[in-house]
Amino acid sequence: MKKQYLIITLLFLMANSIYAQFTLDGQFRPRTEYRNGYSTLIPDATDAGFAISTRARLNAKYETESYQFYLSFQDVLVWGENRQILPDDQNDSFAVFEAWANLNLGKGWSTKLGRQVISYDDQRIFGGLDWAQQGRNHDAGLLKYKKDKFMLDVGLAFSQDFDNPSGFQWAGTGYNTTGFFTYKTMQYVYAKQQWDSFSGSILALNNGFQNFDTAGVADGVSNLQTIGTHLGYKAGSFSANANLFLQTGERQNELKSSAYLLGLELGYKASDKVALGIGTEVISGDKADSTDKTEAFFPLYGTNHKFNGFMDYFYVGNHANSVGLFDIHASAKFDLGKKSSLLVKVLNFSGEQELPSGEKSLGTEVDLVFSKTFNGYGLAIGYSQMFAADGLYELKGLTEELAASSQNWAWVQLNIKPKFLNTKKE
Repeated sequence: MKKQYLIITLLFLMANSIYAQFTLDGQFRPRTEYRNGYSTLIPDATDAGFAISTRARLNAKYETESYQFYLSFQDVLVWGENRQILPDDQNDSFAVFEAWANLNLGKGWSTKLGRQVISYDDQRIFGGLDWAQQGRNHDAGLLKYKKDKFMLDVGLAFSQDFDNPSGFQWAGTGYNTTGFFTYKTMQYVYAKQQWDSFSGSILALNNGFQNFDTAGVADGVSNLQTIGTHLGYKAGSFSANANLFLQTGERQNELKSSAYLLGLELGYKASDKVALGIGTEVISGDKADSTDKTEAFFPLYGTNHKFNGFMDYFYVGNHANSVGLFDIHASAKFDLGKKSSLLVKVLNFSGEQELPSGEKSLGTEVDLVFSKTFNGYGLAIGYSQMFAADGLYELKGLTEELAASSQNWAWVQLNIKPKFLNTKKE
């Protein structure tokens, strides 16, 4: 039924494209991964993991002077996960990734409604999480304003389990989507001003998280506020970006929060073929002597894979209410010619708070990524190595004696983005 819906929708859009601009494109992105310590330390007696996953997307956009409509279907497949000759796909990963309409209201105003990617600045708080094959989206409504170099977004969202007969109530008694900072309600204001060499943005975000009593029945909402700024500067070969965010209010189940994130990135283009970077980030952690609140900051809906190491040891489905993080890193990107490059990045990690033993040092990670663009597609190859310190063994609950002698991760990714149809007149 889903496939029939897809075909009918695309035929309808193509039939009407004569009256407006219509584009149809896609993405095919298989990725092979060797995991021998990805996201957590692997015990010595455990075999490394090996798998191939694929993202397949089909995107259609229909645009007129008064509105734009966008529809994106995707499936995420792991090779061999389904038994042969099954009549259906048992992982049930086929989904509508985006489905939104943007209505032009005039004089710089518009409203964007539906399932969409929300991404701002360096994606520290809001990002598309494109590295993950499934990506990240939001069901939300945005009121947007843009004039010259100024933009303003006001976002609203309300999450509900419509299929649950007891869920479609104002009190939300049947709402059962929990975990991973899924919100019951969301409201935010985002404003950004761009000057010649400098830009500054402000974000004020409120998330309401559903609380549950001991019987699992919905019992009120806890509201967490995240407020902060992103600053950017670029002049010639030098660039600088800074983040400052504070969290206050309550996390789920009325746990009070008082947390912060500070980040600074400096970049310098040494030549046409070499770009250098250095940076640091401090993410507050929970204090052991504080039981009535948490001081641990969580970056919510950001593209966390981009920060704090590609091996995803921190803030990617983990480390949500822990000792925080103090990260110092340096990078170099080399242009190898003929549309190829090599990124080398070294990161040193410590806890912002001490572990129970008093230890803070967590380790050092080295990331290497080779990228090459061909005629119509791209190839990327990555390798990462974690050199764990005593604190990381303690944090992950594994002794050094029982851990594998080498913690590493390697991957190869092909990315093809075909352009099937574009009716825009040049």
